[in-house]
Amino acid sequence: MSQQQNPNNPKKRQIRLEIPRDLEAKYANAAVISQTRSEIILDFTQIVPNDPRARVQSRIIMTPTSAKSLLHALEKNLKNYEEKFGEISMPPTLADQLFGNLRDDNDNEDDE
Repeated sequence: MSQQQNPNNPKKRQIRLEIPRDLEAKYANAAVISQTRSEIILDFTQIVPNDPRARVQSRIIMTPTSAKSLLHALEKNLKNYEEKFGEISMPPTLADQLFGNLRDDNDNEDDE
């Protein structure tokens, strides 16, 4: 008797990860993300102090489906990381740095 695979529960495929011996690891501390209709482009960059350039270290081009899978995997892994090591505190954004001290004059008007 043959077993038919349920299309709603596909059999998990085992993939063996092979890392080439001469693979060079790159350090990136920022990423620029852009898209076309059919691709998501990730430019991993390195920004160093006192240098206005963001040097692209690696470019990865993915399908939107693969990028969404990556997003879910990152969310899961960051959740696991925070459970082990504590919450990741985010530095202020550029918008926070530029506009964080602005206040709306209407918020603190004194009634006369």
